[in-house]
Amino acid sequence: MQGFTIIDFIILVVYLGAVLVAGLFFAKKDMKGKEYFKGDGTIPWWVTSVSIFATLLSPISFLSLAGNSYAGTWIMWFAQLGMLIAIPLTIRFFLPVYAKLNIDTAYHYLELRFGSKALRILGAIMFIIYQVGRMSIIMYLPCMVLSSLTNINVNVLILIMGVIAIIYSYTGGLKSVLWTDFIQGAVLIVGVTFGCVYLLSHIDGGLGAVFNSFWSEQKFLAPNQPLFDANLLRDSVFLLIFGAGLNTMGSYVSSQDIVQRFTTTTDTKKLNKMMRTNGLLSIFMATVFYLIGTGLYVFYQQNPLPPAAAQDQIFASYIAFELPVGITGLLLAAIYAASQSTLSTGLNSVASSWTLDIQSRISKKEMSFEKQTKIGQYVSLFVGIFAIAVAILLASGGVTSAYEWFNGFMGLVLGILVGIFVLGVFFKSANTFGAFMGFIAASIIMIVIKYQFTDISIWSYSMISIAISLLVGLPCSWLYTKFTHKVLEVLPYTTYADFKKEKASARMEKLVKPAKGTTL
Repeated sequence: MQGFTIIDFIILVVYLGAVLVAGLFFAKKDMKGKEYFKGDGTIPWWVTSVSIFATLLSPISFLSLAGNSYAGTWIMWFAQLGMLIAIPLTIRFFLPVYAKLNIDTAYHYLELRFGSKALRILGAIMFIIYQVGRMSIIMYLPCMVLSSLTNINVNVLILIMGVIAIIYSYTGGLKSVLWTDFIQGAVLIVGVTFGCVYLLSHIDGGLGAVFNSFWSEQKFLAPNQPLFDANLLRDSVFLLIFGAGLNTMGSYVSSQDIVQRFTTTTDTKKLNKMMRTNGLLSIFMATVFYLIGTGLYVFYQQNPLPPAAAQDQIFASYIAFELPVGITGLLLAAIYAASQSTLSTGLNSVASSWTLDIQSRISKKEMSFEKQTKIGQYVSLFVGIFAIAVAILLASGGVTSAYEWFNGFMGLVLGILVGIFVLGVFFKSANTFGAFMGFIAASIIMIVIKYQFTDISIWSYSMISIAISLLVGLPCSWLYTKFTHKVLEVLPYTTYADFKKEKASARMEKLVKPAKGTTL
């Protein structure tokens, strides 16, 4: 058990320096307007796909996925299979709309569909408040773990992470963020896969011993775990897959940090490749993490536990005390990478949402592209500094419980936003009044459920919030039209119905088109 050595420290420093250099290398000096927020059109789809993967896999997931299967079973792994629901739904119903409209942000769609600046601003505010809080916790938690393993002051780790992310987010915009995300995602995939192979090769019995624990000690599924429950509000394997699928779809559809990746191209074929590759990477890496967790359970039955053996620190402890010198530094850098990629994405997405969704909508004058870029840079700088300050405050232990309540509350409200997007894309009769009423009703009911009906599974939240948005939004839209006699003029291709008609028309043309060489 050698722990974190000077060689590992050097590798960690070199890695961080390389990330900063890469971010600056891909920066474009003279960015104008939306290039800062949407890239310059030269970013390959596979780079963006890995960036989505790196954004969704926060360091909290990195540490907790292995911890879940180490201390329990693979039950939470089934939530990853929700990708098989989320990706087809997003590809079929939402990406064609976003690509056709060439939206600037997720909430730009709300303005186009419902003709409401207020709705666009509301969506942006919800996202920004949540994302700023999320960035702070994503810096704080992994840095606390790394600090305990490396003996480096936690505030120093937070500062370094924040400053590096601010520098290349400020100077390079989305292009730098995507390329650095790609590099850090690649390090994460290679490093964790190596860690899994190394672990399995040092277990007596290898992979067979891990599989044996599935049956002998019920490490895969607990005997009393229901596969399906007729009450869809209770935990079951089915609800995990379906509920997680709707949760993930919500991120793909309504969260600016993900939708921003879709704005880099209007080519639906590239968008579809992007989504499918991201899904494969996510399911593969989740499987690797869970395999590592069960492998650690078997390994530490055969070997002494490390000094830091808490559930969510077990993988990081294994990295620090069991892996060869040098590899330890690289794997701990991968944990740091997961934080930094999520942080840089957060900074750029908040900057784009504030500038394009709020500042440009409340400004009386049209903003030049140069001014948009400058505002975006200042916002990323200010938000980065603020997030660092909050993370350091959290590390002092003074406001942890209050923050957990805040983060849970805002995460819940942000999740409710997806109901408005579903209402807009699927129902042409929905109008602005219905969208607002659906959002308000879903928010109130979901807050009551979360804090008063704690026996309802959290995996049913998205399903409930979408249902409420539709059950309230559609009747309210009808009543508003009936009593005011005002009909919302729905722009072409803001609903899926337009694409359905287009496909039907194309099929009809193909049927009536005369065969080659014949005349009518």
